[in-house]
Amino acid sequence: MLGRGVWSTLRQGLSRGLSRKVGGWASGERRKMDIAGIYPPVTTPFTATAEVDYGKLEENLHKLGAFPFRGFVVQGSNGEFPFLTSIERLEVVSRVRQAMPKDKLLLAGSGCESTQATVEMTVSMAQVGADAAIVVTPCFYRGRMSSAALIHHYTKVADLSPIPVVLYSVPANTGLDLPVDAVVTLSQHPNIVGIKDSGGDVTRMGLIVHKTGRQDFQVLAGSAGFLLASYAVGAVGGVCALANVLGAQVCQLERLCLTGQWEDAQKLQHRLIEPNTAVTRRFGIPGLKKTMDWFGYYGGPCRAPLQELSPTDEEALRMDFTSNGWL
Repeated sequence: MLGRGVWSTLRQGLSRGLSRKVGGWASGERRKMDIAGIYPPVTTPFTATAEVDYGKLEENLHKLGAFPFRGFVVQGSNGEFPFLTSIERLEVVSRVRQAMPKDKLLLAGSGCESTQATVEMTVSMAQVGADAAIVVTPCFYRGRMSSAALIHHYTKVADLSPIPVVLYSVPANTGLDLPVDAVVTLSQHPNIVGIKDSGGDVTRMGLIVHKTGRQDFQVLAGSAGFLLASYAVGAVGGVCALANVLGAQVCQLERLCLTGQWEDAQKLQHRLIEPNTAVTRRFGIPGLKKTMDWFGYYGGPCRAPLQELSPTDEEALRMDFTSNGWL
């Protein structure tokens, strides 16, 4: 993390840093970063002794790099970021930057509970190679996280970030939906480029697309389970846990939607719903990592307190894939 003087240092270097990294966004001379496409949220591999396994991380990235993803989300929910130290979070992003194809975007999760800590982490993520920061809503005091509080938080982060900011709403984990009115206000900020919405409310996503239509602002679906529906209401891509194991299929669904092949897209979407639910809401990261092991990646253990699946759960997980023709 940065030192105590981070705020004054950032303010002094803000104009210079932003013109260098973002390209004159304050003057409105250039369009915001285009984040359209599919991103797997990279998992964090651990050894049997719960240390980060950087070798396995690099092996997974080399395999994932073969698919036509737009980039990777690192240190998101599927990366178990709440269980990592600040040093580990930054080291994981640094290793990913070194291992991933140079033509792909790296979106790094930099959200923390306080605004100051989030700014510090965001700046640090930029320093180790992130192209953009994906910032989850602070939620420990969610009863006080009003639209005004969240607008203030994200505005301060975006003002001081040397890289573009993507909003991140994941109510299943935070118990907090980033309000639509806050999203609309924040979409006007020149350094806020879009939102990853994992709530699954497609009408809400459509409303955000509609309300931000005059802004250079993009919406990413937060799951493969509603990817087709998200494209239909104007989303431009997705951050999909399922892409860690069915990368080709998720990219195929993207292509079918973008080329208007809706009947084929519907058939494929139907076959992805149960597997997607299995590696997200039903069995979570332990389910995703177990599936990665089956598909030739390294999943491995989670960090405690997350526990491995029971034999019964593992059998049910396998059935969700085999019944849809994926195993």
